[in-house]
Order: sequence, then structure tokens, then C-alpha cells
Amino acid sequence: MSHNEEPKSQPSMMTKLAHIGRNEGKDFPFVNPPVVHASTVLFENTAHLLSKKARYVYGRRGTPTSEALEGAISEIEGADGTVLTPSGLSAVSIALLSVLGSGDSILVADSVYEPTRNFCDTILKRYGVEIIYFDPGLGADIGSLFKSTTRAVYLESPGSHTFEISDLPAIATVAHAKGALVLIDNTWATPYFHRPLSLGADISIMAATKYIVGHSDALIGTIAASGEAWKKVKATHGNMGMFTGPDDMYLTLRGLRTLGVRLRQHQESALAIATWLESRPEVKRVLYPALPSHPDHTLWKRDFTGASGLMGVVLKPCSAESIAAMIDGLAYFGIGFSWGGFESLIVPTNLTHARTVTSSDFGGPMVRLQIGLEAPEDLIADLEAGLGRLSLIR
Repeated sequence: MSHNEEPKSQPSMMTKLAHIGRNEGKDFPFVNPPVVHASTVLFENTAHLLSKKARYVYGRRGTPTSEALEGAISEIEGADGTVLTPSGLSAVSIALLSVLGSGDSILVADSVYEPTRNFCDTILKRYGVEIIYFDPGLGADIGSLFKSTTRAVYLESPGSHTFEISDLPAIATVAHAKGALVLIDNTWATPYFHRPLSLGADISIMAATKYIVGHSDALIGTIAASGEAWKKVKATHGNMGMFTGPDDMYLTLRGLRTLGVRLRQHQESALAIATWLESRPEVKRVLYPALPSHPDHTLWKRDFTGASGLMGVVLKPCSAESIAAMIDGLAYFGIGFSWGGFESLIVPTNLTHARTVTSSDFGGPMVRLQIGLEAPEDLIADLEAGLGRLSLIR
């Protein structure tokens, strides 16, 4: 096929990832778009400056580097537009501020990322927004929670740490009928495995720090939106003076190229390890939507095309000391927050302050695993030794 020939059908996501965001036709003949460090933009003359038709006007308002990444994210999200922020939490914050004002109320899934909950309970409340938390499994029954002031519903599916899947299409149908917008954190699945805008969401948010970057070396957030929601997001993002460094944009675009390859391996290894963990006598339950045993497996299978490498593990009752012995002696699992990189990670999970509507008691202590790109047999051997240490101290 020649360079300018139209493809006969829509390319697969893997092919898109290799070709989108290249600034083609913009005098940049390079495979990788240039990394433009810019603040001041010079105009040809006064008329050019006053015309408001210049392609670039100021570094914060867009560069070839930001355009490349924003265009790529919009393509895979199926969005009218995308903005970039310095972190995942800043993406959550800007998205929420875009659709809410004093006197409004918002319905928030009880399973959200704890910093999101903290932003809602501090900043939003301070500005007069009412926060109503709800069971993420509510589905179409969410309608009973709407008020005349409800402007939005915020989801995170799967839920942070506990991995509940929400019925996005059902919730979106109810929300739209009541004039509310739907926002969703899509960090866990990414658009490679889940396209929430096609299922009814108005705004899709990612901590691209995680699987999009994929190498644990850059912080960045993305907000992709369509329709009226896109206008609100774009305006708020600009008015708040948000901008992301060009080097972080470059690292994100580079990570995007291998997203499909990495996620397939994360999924394959995670499913093998989750299945193995279910067989262990020390384990009460594995929270991973791709497992047939997961209570929301049917919903996951309907709305998602795959699963990433993050899961929760509920252990049978044991002491904090035994969990520390298990974790501290692991060879291939680092102890650290975040996830989505090439390396495996583990942290103990405490939901005491992270739930207000649903139960934080899952019948035993929990740990969260990020399954990286190491050989799964090595990770299983490492976990097996760790569970052995746990059993010795019980």
C-alpha cells in the first residue's frame, strides 16, 4: 500500500499504536515527532499576531509535541479531543472541576482511588459541591440517588484495590436521561482493553503514568472527552494554566507504541498467577475481573476486551507481622505505590478510610499485586516462597 493510499478497512488497535501521533503532513519527516521545548512563540508581524489564526501562540497553548500525543490519545479513546496534565490526580481534578460548580452534587463510586476521594472530600466540598458515594454495583438503580442538583456521575471501573466492575452503559443511560455527565477513570484497562466513551461515558480519564508510559519514569495524566463535555474540559484546562513538560509527553508517546505488546504480556502473566493464587491455602479470594470466579466477570467480559496486570489478593486471617515477612523477603516484587510499569510490585492494602457506603471488610487482610513483565514462573516461585514465610509466622 502506498503512503497516501487509503486502507481498505479500519486498522487494529496494535496497528494504530504504531502509526498515530506522528505529525504527518506537518513538515516533520521523522518517525518520532520532535520534542519542542517552548514558551514564547514568535509571529510574522502584527497582523499575524492579531489575526488569531496562528497555529501556535504560546507554549502552554500547544506545540507539535503536545499535539502529537493529544491526537494519539483522542484516536484510541474515540474522543473529540484530549488534554494533558502533569499527573493522574491532576487529570481527575481538572475533569471534575470542568463539570461541577458551587451548589452542584456528584455521585461518586465508593470504590474510587483514595486520592480522588480526598479531592472530592476536601477541595470540592470547600467549593460547595455535595459528594454522594454509591455502591459501584448499583447499575441502573442509581437513578434513585439523583437530585435536581446532580450534574455528574464519577466511576472507576474496575475499582481501585477492590476491582468491582460497574455497569457503565446502564449508568450512563440513567445519567443522561437526567441531564448529568458521566466521568470514568480508565487507567486499569486503558483504551486498548476498554473504550468507555463508546459505552456512554462523556469523559475518560487516565493516569497515563501507569500503563501508557509503561516504564515508571514519567508522571502524566490524560482527559479525553466528547461533545459538550469536551468544550468544558478544554476551557477549564486552559483557564487553570495546565501544561505538561515536553519530555514527559515524549516518554508517554514512546510508551504508547508498545502498549499492546506489554498489556498482552501483563494479562497473560497476571491470569496465570491469579489462577495459581486461587489454589493456595493461604488465599481466601483473588480480586481479578478476568477470573471466572469474580462476581463481575460477566460484565467485564461484555465491556472489556482484556485485563491488565493489577489485582487484589485477600489472604486468610493472619497477622501484620506475617504479611510483612511475606512481602519483605520477595526478590522480584518491589514495594511501592503506582503500577503499570515493566516491574512487579506489591503493597498491603488498608480500606479503613477508603469506603463509606460499601464494606471495607473482605474477610481477611489484603495485598495488591502489579504483575510486571518478568517470567511468570519466576514470580510464582517468589510468591510461593513468600506465602511459605507467611505461614511460618501465622
